[in-house]
Amino acid sequence: MAVEIARFPLADGGSVLVEVDEVPGVARASRPGKVMTEARTVFENAVGQVRDAAAAALTQFSSMTRAPDEVELKFGMKLDVEAGAVIARTGVQGQFEVKLKWRRADDLPVDEVTVEES
Repeated sequence: MAVEIARFPLADGGSVLVEVDEVPGVARASRPGKVMTEARTVFENAVGQVRDAAAAALTQFSSMTRAPDEVELKFGMKLDVEAGAVIARTGVQGQFEVKLKWRRADDLPVDEVTVEES
């Protein structure tokens, strides 16, 4: 299978080349050993969509009755020439791994909760 490369333009000029899954039926410009596809969105817009999702999740955890002292949100990001950036599966079970920590006044960990979501 050939390597599929997508060119995502940058808002301030230039571009970023990203390896992506092959998209059937999309017009491509051939290069030796590689296939080039032009993305339909600016790189910053694609990544911004995932950033907005992370910010929304952080807002939800921060607004808990007893907000955690630390929030760790892990997820994979996959770039797609049609959709921009999408949240990709990070493991066998889910797209998100969330770790919340609460600390005592003396900075010793009290509670730690890890949640995986599909």
